[in-house]
Amino acid sequence: MMNNCVFCQKLANGNFFSENETCISFPDAFPVSKGHSLIVPKRHEGDFFNLNEDEQKDIISLLNLCKKELSEQFKPDGFNVGINVGEHAGQTVSHAHIHLMPRYKGDSKDPRGGIRWTIPGKANYWD
Repeated sequence: MMNNCVFCQKLANGNFFSENETCISFPDAFPVSKGHSLIVPKRHEGDFFNLNEDEQKDIISLLNLCKKELSEQFKPDGFNVGINVGEHAGQTVSHAHIHLMPRYKGDSKDPRGGIRWTIPGKANYWD
């Protein structure tokens, strides 16, 4: 645990809504959609690809559980799943995590391309 890590602080405070052996989940503090959640390993590690096999299995297992819970609670029309690894990929908290973002019909003028829009001008391959 890192004292200055906001995700480690959530773990220490018990401020989360789901957990398994190695991971927790909680609402994103700055949600982009209703139900936007984060799935985070309990062990402080900045790089998703440095998580051990058990942590990677558990993070995916909890991702699936959260998707089911959010589907029942909010009835979204779809989901985006995202992992930012490194500053140049947009990672702002240096503790590995997965974003689970419920999507709703009409929340975007044209949702085609999804996460491809992380680099503007590169997503639209269909025109």
